[in-house]
Amino acid sequence: MHRYVWAAVTLLAVSAGAVALHLTDEPPDLQQQLVSRVRTTLEEADPATHQHAGHSGPPGRQAVVCGIRLYGYEPSDVTELADVRTVYGFHMCGVAEPQLPWDVAVKLAGPVIVTMSDPPGIQVVEATENVRFVDRLHEMFPERYAQLALTEALTEPEMTDLRSRYDAAAGL
Repeated sequence: MHRYVWAAVTLLAVSAGAVALHLTDEPPDLQQQLVSRVRTTLEEADPATHQHAGHSGPPGRQAVVCGIRLYGYEPSDVTELADVRTVYGFHMCGVAEPQLPWDVAVKLAGPVIVTMSDPPGIQVVEATENVRFVDRLHEMFPERYAQLALTEALTEPEMTDLRSRYDAAAGL
């Protein structure tokens, strides 16, 4: 009887390993690739590039840690990363100073457009003296993404991941 139990355990372990290997061999889907590319673009950019209302990070080069919520991309019918020209989403970035907790860190957040050029272009939605934020959002975003930008930011798992990565970058 024990011989069959061990055979079943061994078979189960080998099967689980094969499934794990199979899953890691598959390339990430387009949305995962876009989130990764936009996150890297924002984290490597000077914080002044995606500042809001004149706020930027402290002087000197600090680690910037970002969370991204993807709303969509153009053209919307492509299936390959190389074919995407523009990405629409929400970003929340924290400037990670050593030992500085998230709650008091400089943060940059809001709807963002990243043009997938070389180098990538970053545009944030900002109000001006003559244009309200919501009006500027509708000027910059296609309507279907503008509606998402008015109601959706980071999900709880995205925020948890961002805070964890921020804490690591700040040495907390």
